[in-house]
Amino acid sequence: MPDDEKSISGSSKKPGIKYKRVLLKLSGEVLMGDREAGLDDKMINQVCRQVADIRDIDVEVGLVVGGGNIFRGLTAAAAGMDRVGADFMGMLATVINALALQDYLERMGYVTRVMSAIEMPKVCEPFIRRRAIRHMEKDRIVIFAGGTGNPYFTTDTAAALRAAEIDAEVLIKGTKVDGVYDSDPATNHDAVLFDELTHSAVIEKNLRVMDSSAASLCRDNNIPIVVFNLYQKDNLKNIILGKKIGTIVS
Repeated sequence: MPDDEKSISGSSKKPGIKYKRVLLKLSGEVLMGDREAGLDDKMINQVCRQVADIRDIDVEVGLVVGGGNIFRGLTAAAAGMDRVGADFMGMLATVINALALQDYLERMGYVTRVMSAIEMPKVCEPFIRRRAIRHMEKDRIVIFAGGTGNPYFTTDTAAALRAAEIDAEVLIKGTKVDGVYDSDPATNHDAVLFDELTHSAVIEKNLRVMDSSAASLCRDNNIPIVVFNLYQKDNLKNIILGKKIGTIVS
């Protein structure tokens, strides 16, 4: 078998599978569906079903989830709260979301592990790189919570960091829109959707795919980013199968 058909861990890819090990980034807002805050059962089920679909074809899956549906550190800091304290509250919100995803996935029959950058042994495992990779090699879905464990860093940066640490072949970001636009498609009906971009273009044009730290980390570690509409069924699986979905940043 050709070398490019070997995964990072040494196991071979199934025919037609473009990515063997992936890091999926979810915003907390995705999990609240049409609600103003909190968790929406229907949306969590939809997300977990898509994750399950790619696990079923032997893709090793890591997830990073935000906490904006529960608490946003930047918003609280803008209102006068101490930024460091607000950011830690936001990190704790990501743990709540991670535990919710774990519960739904395990009720579907999938073995998962939640690993947090902030140690809380009665709730989840601490993040240890080698242990995380081993979990994925054993077909467990790993959910990374607690951001980077440091204030002033977003969950986008946490996703880029974890993708680099676990040797993910791609960072996939699920959103409410079809990809990366040159302006906000919600307010500008003439916004143009990009098919492909470079990491440097994302940073220079300030396109807000991810923050500049995350984009730079992916660029420096040669990690492609795919931005796609998570709300359309089968989009995630189709990306794994190599179909052109959303915007690719490489």
